Amino acid sequence: MEKKPHFARREFPPREASSSSLSLALLLAAVLLLNALLYLYLNKFYVSSGRAETDPGLCSFGYFRLGAAKNCSPWLSCEAMNREVRKLKCVGEGAVKKVFLSEWKENKVVLSQLTNSELKEDFLHGLKMLKALQSKHVVRLLGYCEHQFTIVTEYHPLGSLRGLNETLHIPKYKGMNTWHRRLMLAMDYVSVIQYLHSSPLGTLVMCDSNDLDKVLSQYLLTSDFHILVNDLDALPLVNRSAGKLVKCGHRELRGEFVAPEQRWPYGEEVPFDDDLMPPYDEKTDIWKIPDVSNFFLGHVEGSDVVRLHLFDIHAACKKKDPAERPSAQEVLDTYRKVLTLLIREAAMPGTREML
Repeated sequence: MEKKPHFARREFPPREASSSSLSLALLLAAVLLLNALLYLYLNKFYVSSGRAETDPGLCSFGYFRLGAAKNCSPWLSCEAMNREVRKLKCVGEGAVKKVFLSEWKENKVVLSQLTNSELKEDFLHGLKMLKALQSKHVVRLLGYCEHQFTIVTEYHPLGSLRGLNETLHIPKYKGMNTWHRRLMLAMDYVSVIQYLHSSPLGTLVMCDSNDLDKVLSQYLLTSDFHILVNDLDALPLVNRSAGKLVKCGHRELRGEFVAPEQRWPYGEEVPFDDDLMPPYDEKTDIWKIPDVSNFFLGHVEGSDVVRLHLFDIHAACKKKDPAERPSAQEVLDTYRKVLTLLIREAAMPGTREML
């Protein structure tokens, strides 16, 4: 008679089985704790640091709160500015205005003054935008005087984003020079673009953005490392329902930084003619996001990994057809997912393999 093979079932000793179950339980508990800590970490930056949907530091329209003040004050009038604001020194000058570091009631403030009367419409347009767009994304307006063409805004000592890399090499801020802090700055930038594209006034295009240096000059870096848009002189409105598109100025734009639809489409043999130049929409801002974000990411440890994770969304931003590019909100959502993923992997590498 043929003997049937006998298979013996291996049973783990009670102590070994118990030890395996305990290890798995501890691992799962660690993962849950990591997720909780990750939520608190991200919440700290998006809520406590003023990145929540509503900024508790904002006052009602026509009012402002400065520094540690508990109460809101009305925007400074012409009389109050003449009486209470004292110029200290000139800190910048552009085509439209001159900028002075100034003082108001022992607070440092910024006073902007029109210098070219031919550009007063641009100056007043910037003031109109500044008043209408007050939010967590926009520099705080403290007062203005239309007939004197002066504006007073909050002072941010770190200045424009042009000096970001220099700031990050100051010993006080070296701890901020990490891939996740830099990615969060890029997210702040995209948040501003998203706000302008869905603003209370409608879809606005950031036209002062023909090269990287010009873009960086339009934004301020706050002391808690967030970004505010500061210059709103060139924000034309797109109104699709009315068939209204925009053109950023009346001169020919060149170079790879501007979107393809912003360049003269008829070749070198046809002289540029603004009347023949086709208008475009807000997707020109989306085209520029990868180049600006590349500046923010810099060359710190981990930044190349971030670039790899952002490759697909950045490739979509560079689609030649504007209609195929993502919205600013879609870009922002992708950035947030990448930040969450990379922080989780950095906090507990190998978790996926262990499970």
